[in-house]
Amino acid sequence: MLRLGQKVIIIGDSFEQNLPIGEYGYIIAYDRNADNVFDYVVRVPKTNKHHFVPGDDVELEEVLLAQEADRIEREALIDFALATKNEGLFRRIMNGDSEEAPAESNKDVQSNQDFIRQIHLKAWI
Repeated sequence: MLRLGQKVIIIGDSFEQNLPIGEYGYIIAYDRNADNVFDYVVRVPKTNKHHFVPGDDVELEEVLLAQEADRIEREALIDFALATKNEGLFRRIMNGDSEEAPAESNKDVQSNQDFIRQIHLKAWI
C-alpha cells in the first residue's frame, strides 16, 4: 500500500474516467469504503484535480525509473553484442542471463548413431 504524500505516476485508466495517463500526482487519501473499487485519491497538480484511482492504475515514480533504466541497459548491451559480434553475450541477454541453460542443453544432444538407433528401435516397436 502506498503512503500518503508519495509521488506516483498514473499508468492506466481501467475504468475509462479520462485520467491523465503519464502525469504525476500525489496520494492525498485512501478510500477505505469496502463497497468501492477505488483505492486512492490522487491529486494531479497539472490538471488541478483530485481523481479516485484503483491501485493498478498508479505506480511509484522510483519503480518506473528503475524499469526504464533496466530497459535502456539491456538495449545498450544488445547493441554492444551486435557491434562486437559477441554471440555468447547476445544469447545470454536474449535468453535471460542464465548460464546453466546451455550446459543442460548439451546433455540432451545425441550423437547421430544414438539417434538412428533410437529411431530403429521405435520403428520395430
